[in-house]
Amino acid sequence: MIQDYSSVIHDIQQITGKKNVLTAQWDKQAYSKGWRYGEGEALAVAKPGTLLEIWKILNVCNTANVIVIMQAANTGLTGGSTPFGNDYDRPIVIVNTMRINAIHIIDEGKQIIGFSGSTLFGLENKLKAYGREPHSVIGSSCIGASIVGGVCNNSGGALVKRGPAYTEMSLYAKIDADGTLILVNEIGIDLGETPEEILNNLETKNYNSNQIKFPEKLASDNEYQHRVRDIDADTPARFNADGRRLYAASGCAGKIAVFAVRLDTYVSPKRTQVFYVGSNTSETFMQIRRAILSTFKQLPTSGEYLHRDCYDAAKKYSKDTFVVIDKLGPNYIPKLFNLKRKMDLLADKFSILPSKFSDKFMQFLSSFWPKHLPKRMEQYRDQYEHHWIIEMSDDGIEEAQHFFDEFFKTNDGDYFVCTPKEAKKALLHRFVAASAVGRFHALNSNALGEMMSMDIALPRNEKNWFEHLPQELDELFEMKLYYGHLFCHVLHQNYILKKGVDAKSLKEKLLKTYDARGAEYPAEHNVGHEYFAKPVLSEFYKKLDPTNGFNPGIGKTSKLKFWK
Repeated sequence: MIQDYSSVIHDIQQITGKKNVLTAQWDKQAYSKGWRYGEGEALAVAKPGTLLEIWKILNVCNTANVIVIMQAANTGLTGGSTPFGNDYDRPIVIVNTMRINAIHIIDEGKQIIGFSGSTLFGLENKLKAYGREPHSVIGSSCIGASIVGGVCNNSGGALVKRGPAYTEMSLYAKIDADGTLILVNEIGIDLGETPEEILNNLETKNYNSNQIKFPEKLASDNEYQHRVRDIDADTPARFNADGRRLYAASGCAGKIAVFAVRLDTYVSPKRTQVFYVGSNTSETFMQIRRAILSTFKQLPTSGEYLHRDCYDAAKKYSKDTFVVIDKLGPNYIPKLFNLKRKMDLLADKFSILPSKFSDKFMQFLSSFWPKHLPKRMEQYRDQYEHHWIIEMSDDGIEEAQHFFDEFFKTNDGDYFVCTPKEAKKALLHRFVAASAVGRFHALNSNALGEMMSMDIALPRNEKNWFEHLPQELDELFEMKLYYGHLFCHVLHQNYILKKGVDAKSLKEKLLKTYDARGAEYPAEHNVGHEYFAKPVLSEFYKKLDPTNGFNPGIGKTSKLKFWK
């Protein structure tokens, strides 16, 4: 084992150029600290510019017995793409792939090849010319999430007709049990024999249509529509440890180095319409969900739930993010988050500035901005506890309107048909709600206990979907915020504990309540370093990475070589 790793850094600099290898603590922090959770030490951050440079870096690290953590946009919520703590048995090199962002369109736009740093936002823009859409077009696309990152974490699924990102067609490197680094080409294109040929030919698009094959392999979850419609099944529609959808890059959580993935795309609808639904009983939404999924000819595009408390928190504490996206567009959000990170790193250096400086500064600025939510949404906020933003497309629009007209003649609640402006703001308000709990905690951390964000998938047959905790648990929370994707029964439940409450003990009790309901967790954010990987997931990781050379410790597994 090498003790002086300066030669490793030198060799990587020879590959990428010195300016693309970060070794100063200040420079590394934006990559070694998670967007919301987790951080740790790294020997260096390498920013390769080509697929072949990634391969060469992997060879250097493997030879020197150095851990590799592959990273793209670093927008994960559970710390899965950064080091976590400093108790690894080998040094770590983070390989950030965001410079390698090419997207190849194949089969007249029906499929794409996304390189390791390509983003959902870039893909969405590229597919517009073909009248098609990617597997995910809301939420994570706004903060610059990568295509490959989504596949590696089974992310997405908010779009009811499409399900989570999934493919059996990818190009990746893995380390065999004997420590040999090998390149695996399952992307379905004849690209040559050697790693150098394969990577260069893909990068330069040195292949023609005759070399593109269409094997009996999936490039999306072809069963999801049937699964989500099965409202009487006693298992969730989707969750990260679903063994049906763990294959090579899909669900790998960085246990292999993924160069590119091949994915299906979807025809864009001709018409869309958003319906804003309100009710004071969770049973109403249960009835709507079961009726739509079981009887409608057309599935909804999406169905985003928001509780009144979460509505209020997002209105106040996510206002700045809302305004930036609304006025400047989603392509500005990655820049905003980079600026926010730099502000906090700077504040850590100067004691005169408060901790969480960026949150406090941006919250101060947002207070000067006028009211930003539509009048009818605000009226529904006063009238109803539960809010549901349902988007339909094409023939499903009339189907939904007829259903709601009849349903609300005899049931609690009401709905309105959104104007295009209302629809945009309603969906945006739901998206930015994810940041509200973090902002509130940052502003009031001295008076509060810990923050917990749970990501759970309820069984499809669960009728009592809204959480009602026993009083002895409920009284331990300062704040509870509920939102999620109601058609697939994936809920995000964010909690802030009262000061002095034992977070570890409380979390164990919460998880027991989920287990009693037959829920799976996490549903879509993946285990990262926040959750234990269940056996089906940890065994998958061990099979992919027998030496534990890529992203060790994920899912609270061993950080030691050979999984000791």
